[in-house]
Amino acid sequence: MQPDHLSNIRFADLPLHPSLQAGLEKLGYSYCTPIQAEALPRALRGEDLAGQAQTGTGKSAAFLLAAMQRLLTHPRAADDDGKQPRAFMLAPTRELAVQIHKDAMGLGAETGLRMTVCYGGAGYEQQRTSIEEGVDILIGTPGRLIDYFKQGTYNLKRIEVLVLDEADRMFDLGFIDDIRYLIRKMPPPAQRKNYLFSATLSHRVLELAYEHMNNPQKIEIEPERVTAERVRQAMIHVANDEKQPLLIGLLRHQKAARTMVFINTKREAEQVEKALQLNGFDARVLSGDVSQGTRLRLLEEFTSGKLPVLVATDVAARGLHIPGVDLVINYDLPQDAEDYVHRIGRTARAGATGDAISLCCETWVYSLPEIEKYIGARLPQMPDGHELIATDFIAPPKPPRRPYKAGGRPGGSSGRRPPPRRR
Repeated sequence: MQPDHLSNIRFADLPLHPSLQAGLEKLGYSYCTPIQAEALPRALRGEDLAGQAQTGTGKSAAFLLAAMQRLLTHPRAADDDGKQPRAFMLAPTRELAVQIHKDAMGLGAETGLRMTVCYGGAGYEQQRTSIEEGVDILIGTPGRLIDYFKQGTYNLKRIEVLVLDEADRMFDLGFIDDIRYLIRKMPPPAQRKNYLFSATLSHRVLELAYEHMNNPQKIEIEPERVTAERVRQAMIHVANDEKQPLLIGLLRHQKAARTMVFINTKREAEQVEKALQLNGFDARVLSGDVSQGTRLRLLEEFTSGKLPVLVATDVAARGLHIPGVDLVINYDLPQDAEDYVHRIGRTARAGATGDAISLCCETWVYSLPEIEKYIGARLPQMPDGHELIATDFIAPPKPPRRPYKAGGRPGGSSGRRPPPRRR
């Protein structure tokens, strides 16, 4: 019997190219996830898709298999020089682009298709050379891809498949104008296959789909707040000055092999990193201004188990697929209820179980009602949670007080922000 997070649809029963079947068999994939079971048969019939799906549900494999099937069953035109991309896949973050490329390399290992990933912050000349040598599937973030396009490193005249992943995040990060610029350089929608995936099929996302796709078929899988049912959620009310000692006590009590600690601000994340290290935990911070080389190294060390605790701002809440995360701790409650769902979704992936514990402090507790309304449930209080506060806690030095600037707010050593505006 297949695990209950999978469907009854077998990859072997789908009309996929033999080289793709070989790749799936090599990876040990037998049954489709729900999003794959809904999307792949339609894509293989030639339909465009607008799908609602979260990270960790197998959507990358769905659009990668559909795109590769198209390229393998439709050879390049006779007048094609063989170097220009035929499939173009856009992701909002470097981490997601890298993950898509990794999945593509695994699924397409037996196909002979050439795949390249491009993103900012690293490997500029190497990425450009890889494109110039010839590519079938080009994956990347909008900024770097536009840079190479304007230089003439590649063109989009031969695009047969377009993928927009996490389209809602594209809007959030302000990439939509860049995406429309690139799409206008491609053949018209009727001359290519188009696949859009998003955490929510909001009005603006559907408008983008209908504008640039050919009669897309909507696929809506249960949102992550339902699929995260294997996450054991709990919360502890705590004073601000007890948060760090409680975090230490929680980590000692839970004994998780791989823990993600989510924090709202980089400044506070750095303080928590110091506290963890002083109290015997190997921990590092993943935030927006970490260099790409360091970012990839931290993720590799965390994934392999070499780094047991990753302290992260919400830059890591989406687009990361890290298997085996046992515990998620919301050191700060997020200001956006949807971010709570994305955070706890880092654990209990692919049918596993996991724990998510939220510290409800004086500063961020105002987010709790909105979170509980969004998930449709009350967060249960962790029994005897306060008893876990470490009495032998070693406090890190407080950060220097930020100088006051005329016309601005004076800085403070606590790093506290005013509570979010209630909606």
